Amino acid sequence: MSAEKTFKRWMGSLIVLFILLFAYIVVADRHAPLTSEGRVQSYVVQLSPEITGNVVDVHVHNNQQVKKGDVIISIDRRKFEIALDKAKLSLQSAIDQENTLYSQREAAQARIARAKATYNNAELEHTRIEKLFGQALISKAQLDNALAALQVASANLRAEQESLNVVESQLGEARGQSTPVKIARNSIEQAELDLQYTQILAPNDGIVTNLQVQKGTIARANQPILTFVPTETMWVTADFREKSLANTTQGNGAFVTFDAFPGKIYRFSLASRDFGISAVQQAPDGKLAKVEVNNRWVRDAQRIRVNFDSEDELPSGLFVGSRATVTIYPSNSDFWSMMAKAQIKLVSWYHYIY
Repeated sequence: MSAEKTFKRWMGSLIVLFILLFAYIVVADRHAPLTSEGRVQSYVVQLSPEITGNVVDVHVHNNQQVKKGDVIISIDRRKFEIALDKAKLSLQSAIDQENTLYSQREAAQARIARAKATYNNAELEHTRIEKLFGQALISKAQLDNALAALQVASANLRAEQESLNVVESQLGEARGQSTPVKIARNSIEQAELDLQYTQILAPNDGIVTNLQVQKGTIARANQPILTFVPTETMWVTADFREKSLANTTQGNGAFVTFDAFPGKIYRFSLASRDFGISAVQQAPDGKLAKVEVNNRWVRDAQRIRVNFDSEDELPSGLFVGSRATVTIYPSNSDFWSMMAKAQIKLVSWYHYIY
């Protein structure tokens, strides 16, 4: 066989191989899409103190693993202990005032009973004198005096009843239910809560990272003071071209390989797909619409973020932002599952080099 025929045969084989490979890439992009734009994600929690005070102790070091409830930072307790003692004294004072009001109520009730007896006696006296005046047995002046005494007794009775109403308005439905006592109890609860807030606790199992706090730092209420990354909520996200996701649905399988662990493949499942991207998010700023100008004949493909989760824990060597390569395959197709695994296997070997 001449060299020319051999060359033509090789060229023909390469062309056929190129066409087959190109056709496979086009079809596989619809059934087993692959992307290297994957990362490990987790919730990043900015822990903030609920109170303002001096940091007196830092119980962890940077990038330390902590358990839920572990003390991370302690804030000076002294002024909050004083506030609690003051609140307790205020409660005792409010209780003493309430007891005084109960005594005043009993005294008012006694005065009402006395004023009522005086009023009843004045009413009987006025009735008797009015009958005698009708029989012309007494003078008009005596009748006027009896009427005046009745009016004075009535006024005294109303005054004592109003005094009782004033006292009762300051009392609650039962002992310990007056407004000053309730306010004092709330002050104690707030002081106890502030005292608890002098310790910043780990909300979950996780890692304290980028720690910039030392003793003497002023911790300010509601101002982030440290960064906490929960390790139980890590997942993988990947950005795929939107045309590659046309045939994917929630629950599809996925193979993932991490740059940190070349040669290893991990199984995931498609959990969700984001419903938008920030590039088209608009704000009501009162401005006209901004029109993007693109003179390219073939524009860049739009990418959509897809989220993946796994029933197994992620390897401990990963961190938030670790790179990953992801391929999706339909769970009901053994062929595309096999092809997707072959693709990701090649990529995982490639990570040994790059």
